Amino acid sequence: MTSKTNLGTSMPSPGSGKSLRIPLALILGACASVDVTKTGKGAYAPTDPNTIDILKTRPDRAFEELGTVTVTGFNSDESAKMHNAIRSKSAPLGATAVILTEEGMFKEPFGMKRWATGVAILYK
Repeated sequence: MTSKTNLGTSMPSPGSGKSLRIPLALILGACASVDVTKTGKGAYAPTDPNTIDILKTRPDRAFEELGTVTVTGFNSDESAKMHNAIRSKSAPLGATAVILTEEGMFKEPFGMKRWATGVAILYK
């Protein structure tokens, strides 16, 4: 018998001995991402990602907002990996810290995933 293809998924005919291929959309949907959008005026020299603070509350010192940060798709046990990705994506803006304003978890077919939103800032 022949295989039927539906939206990138190869469905083997019963008894064909062929394996089922995972749809490309499912694989791509499982990727983690960090998006940083510049919202501030001006341009600043990039910073070293290793020096960027990850904050959960607004700092007591003065700062300037440089951009928004949106994170999605990290595994529930990958908070350090997520924070390092945030640092790497915020460094080109010249950020010295990122304030995570909201965080949470959502269920995916293969487990729980993390999401977060925040603001990349430059201490004054």
